[in-house]
Amino acid sequence: MTDTDDLTPMPQDWRRALAVVAHPDDLEYGAAGAIAEWTAAGREVAYVLVTRGEAGIDGLPPAESARVREAEQRASAAVVGVDTVEFLDHPDGVIEEGTALRRDLAAAVRRHRPELLITLNHHDTWGGTAWNTPDHRVVGRAVLDAAGDAGNRWIFPEQLADGALAPWGGTRWVAVSGSPHPTHAQEIGPDSLERAIASLAEHRAYIEALDDRSPADYARELHTHATQAGAARFGGRRCVTFEVFPR
Repeated sequence: MTDTDDLTPMPQDWRRALAVVAHPDDLEYGAAGAIAEWTAAGREVAYVLVTRGEAGIDGLPPAESARVREAEQRASAAVVGVDTVEFLDHPDGVIEEGTALRRDLAAAVRRHRPELLITLNHHDTWGGTAWNTPDHRVVGRAVLDAAGDAGNRWIFPEQLADGALAPWGGTRWVAVSGSPHPTHAQEIGPDSLERAIASLAEHRAYIEALDDRSPADYARELHTHATQAGAARFGGRRCVTFEVFPR
């Protein structure tokens, strides 16, 4: 598929998804609208955050920022129907690529046993010259790796001791939100759009440190634009776009 081809509808024949991203708010900047659609249809979605976002607000010390952003993330997830939110406590801003991260993500996949894995853009840029952050790149790539690691009983076998976890090779797709090379899209109805807006607006402290607009106005402008951006390649329908890697 080229960057001008029509987008393919997201797969619908699944029941469980796991979204793994680096920071509180990463999902709310794009994927939340699709997640609202899926939970409304009765699908299960859980969140795993690699950090607590402690380096994300310049005016708050890390410990206080982590407390505030964890609370905002839990409230934000609830708006789109997600009750399970876990934090892995890797250091915000300096997440290290390597086996320690892969081990934690493989354990998360084995624990939640998703058919669909969701993460954020792992490419160097957001498109053009808009450079992506190291945390996003490292976590996105590690999620793609973890889909395979989780199914191989000889990778991180200590997790399988005493039946604590079991290999999970049932992940069928990894869907990358915010990719500059989308292949698929999930249509977003009016109710899911409103829930996505409200979900992002829950990150009040983070947004107020970034922008002079109210969190609600900021979130509405962002999601209104973002969900329309892929419409020309998706039959004119508002949507959230993903780059999908079949497993």
